[in-house]
Amino acid sequence: MKRFRKLIFWSHLAAGSFAGLVVLVMSVTGVLLTYERQLIAWADARELEVAPPAQGAARLPPEALVAAARSLRPDATPSALTVRADPAAPAVVGFGREGVVLVNPYTGEPLGEGARGVRAFFRVVTDWHRWLGVGGEGRAAARAVTGACNLAFLFLVVSGFYLWFPRGRARNRFRNVSWFRRGLAGKARDFNWHNVIGLWSALPLFVVVLSAVPISYTWAGDLVYRLAGEAPPAPRGGQAPGGQTPGGGRPPAAPALDGLDPLLARAAGQVADWRSITLQLPTKPDAPVTFTIDRGDGGQPQKRAQLTLARPTGEVVRWEPFSSQTLGRRLRSYLRFAHTGEVWGVAGQTIAGLASLGGAVLVYTGLALAWRRLRGWSARRSAGSREPAASDAEALSGAGGD
Repeated sequence: MKRFRKLIFWSHLAAGSFAGLVVLVMSVTGVLLTYERQLIAWADARELEVAPPAQGAARLPPEALVAAARSLRPDATPSALTVRADPAAPAVVGFGREGVVLVNPYTGEPLGEGARGVRAFFRVVTDWHRWLGVGGEGRAAARAVTGACNLAFLFLVVSGFYLWFPRGRARNRFRNVSWFRRGLAGKARDFNWHNVIGLWSALPLFVVVLSAVPISYTWAGDLVYRLAGEAPPAPRGGQAPGGQTPGGGRPPAAPALDGLDPLLARAAGQVADWRSITLQLPTKPDAPVTFTIDRGDGGQPQKRAQLTLARPTGEVVRWEPFSSQTLGRRLRSYLRFAHTGEVWGVAGQTIAGLASLGGAVLVYTGLALAWRRLRGWSARRSAGSREPAASDAEALSGAGGD
């Protein structure tokens, strides 16, 4: 058992030294992204307020809202329209990766492109979180690095819990690694912080890091479906690597907007307590129209459903509440939003953010302990000493490893 523990300890130390800096970047950016949706909505509300509508006022039809948005972005192609149940909320017309335009849903007045500075900030943070700030064709290599370091982080969380958890039933041993101790400095402080934060953040970190693996690797996403006894779905058509539009960079076709208002009304009647409805703007006049109806805050897939209606009859082509999806698809959706904690609402986001903060401290304390170990080893080698390091004995003792 002692030899196995020693093997785990040195593997843990090697993985942390290899992936530490990248994990630190992902952890810090994860903290910054904790309340991204709420902060963007708050910033939009501060800059672009919709005056309370007159009693009985009705929203303008989708074609009027999209036309108003295009007056600000005439060279861009709209792809989606989102309306909210809150009467004071603006309609949001999405232009794919090119941003959004907010519109007063009652007057058709373009309200601008939202809090552009806040959106730009989160876009930069997301780029660092996913691709270490690399753009263009270099993103594939950067994604490979973050994916590999995330796997190393997963090993660190699992192996760390094994090393952090005290052996035996002695009360003082558990107290030493389960709560912060006062009056410590330097190595003793880092050792205490590393063990305490590692012990208490192990479970949420495990969920956050494990759920990122299917995001990083197609094979992991396919594995989720296979574990559920299903065949993985075929890859979706869409953007080519590097964010380019398939077909030599040709822009998507202009949306066909005629007659969408009664369909939107039909979608609103499908779910009584909806909070937002997103209409994917069709590009052909005879194409079915798909609505995403959300009863949650945008990050809870279990409260989301899709409704597809035929044009122009409004007949239901497909109704897909979350409960009707296959087990594999539900698991995949849960994992996607478990990574941010959003699947459990604001409380889940907060826990995920705190876990990411804990991950950043774990990297700092772990690298600090590794650096002290390296310096001690170098000093002993220079002195020609063959005595075992005290830190090695401490790390492999019943108190846990660093």
